[in-house]
Order: sequence, then structure tokens, then C-alpha cells
Amino acid sequence: MSNTIGEAAGIVWNYLDNNGPSSVNKVTTETGINKNDVQRAIGWLCKEDKLSIEMIGRAETLSLK
Repeated sequence: MSNTIGEAAGIVWNYLDNNGPSSVNKVTTETGINKNDVQRAIGWLCKEDKLSIEMIGRAETLSLK
């Protein structure tokens, strides 16, 4: 399971690195990772202090630190 989460975290990090700040829904849709794994990847990246989460309107927006 941790391999899957680590791979998802890498994909999310690369997506944000290439595309800039994005909503959680956009990341989920455009990476093709299921919603649960995206949420786990967000947790992984937050724990490593590599991700910022900001509410913009009604959407959680992710960006790299």
C-alpha cells in the first residue's frame, strides 16, 4: 500500500510542478488517480512539508512549497 501512495504522491508532485496550483478535483481528473489515493498522496506530501493547501472560493487548491 505504501508503494501505491508513494507513487501517487510522485505523480501529484510532478503534476503540480508542471501545471502550477490546481484544485484537488482537477488533479484527480487529470492524473487519473482515484480520489482516495489522491487524498493519501496529499497527506504524504503535507507530512514531508512539500505541499500547501489553500481554500480559494469553495475549492481546495494545492501548490508546491
